[in-house]
Amino acid sequence: MDLLAVTPGLIALVVLVVIAVLVLSSVIKIVPQGYNWTVENFGRYTRTLTPGLSLLIPFIERIGRKMNMMEQVLDVPTQEVITRDNASVAADGVAFYQILDARAAAYEVSGLEYAILNLVMTNLRSVMGSMDLDDLLSNRDSISERILRVVDDASHTWGIKITRIEIKDINPPKNLVDAMARQMMAEREKRAEILEAEGEKSAAILRAEGEKQSAILKAEGQRDAAFRDAEARERQAEAEAKATQMVSDAIAAGDVQAINYFVAQKYTEALGRIASAPNQRVVLMPMEASSLAGSIAGIAELARATFGDMPAAQTPPTNQARSRPNRPSGPSGPQAGPPEFTTRSSWDRDGG
Repeated sequence: MDLLAVTPGLIALVVLVVIAVLVLSSVIKIVPQGYNWTVENFGRYTRTLTPGLSLLIPFIERIGRKMNMMEQVLDVPTQEVITRDNASVAADGVAFYQILDARAAAYEVSGLEYAILNLVMTNLRSVMGSMDLDDLLSNRDSISERILRVVDDASHTWGIKITRIEIKDINPPKNLVDAMARQMMAEREKRAEILEAEGEKSAAILRAEGEKQSAILKAEGQRDAAFRDAEARERQAEAEAKATQMVSDAIAAGDVQAINYFVAQKYTEALGRIASAPNQRVVLMPMEASSLAGSIAGIAELARATFGDMPAAQTPPTNQARSRPNRPSGPSGPQAGPPEFTTRSSWDRDGG
């Protein structure tokens, strides 16, 4: 029992231990990572403690503010905004900031987050109120950039950096949303009609171009065909002229065989043209070979009479003129007459 008795010496020892612990706890400070602590000397800022172990002067220095140096997020509540074209919208957002100077953030502004929030909300209304609703809905990035630039310039004296400001939602009234939907539908129908008209226009142009090219190619084909036809006729005429000239030269030289050939050729061509005429009904009577030979011989005699002074070429036996006895007329056939170069109709044959 005597060992457990409280003596004045024991009490003094305990008091000294408690005082030592209190003194050490006020002197030794461990700052966590991501934070800066300010130190005040009798209420006046003296220095900033960075992460790690630090020592303070007991009973003179104390910790003032513990500042978070990491990037922080601040929600911007929904607020009503009147646009330049008098449309009312509800908008909200989010702001990101980071403390760069613990002393300025602790002693240059009272209520840092409240100050940042009001600054962002004020500039959000100002920037969005200077824009039309259509620009507001389609240019969120530009709105965020303008607000960020203004807020960052205004808050740099607070020792902070506004890193980002994002617009989360822009909600027009329901009646305005319905009107916008109708307008969008009308615009889409208009664009569809324009695209359809442009498609028809392009198709018509292509068809016209195709018809134009077809007409050009057709005209070129007709031109080439006409040119080739004319060239063929020209060559045929040249050949006929050359043949006629050769026959004329032969006749002039007294060659009766040439004129016989020429007359027989023309005679045959004339019969072919008469037989192929579409507007005539012609019956060609077969002529005896001796009649054709007699005709050619008669022409030869005429040529001899005309060119009597020139030496006549020897006439082949088949082309010599032969006399034909007159056939008695009767029902068996017509009486043979002199050689003719014309056709006979069917009734002349029956009634001759």
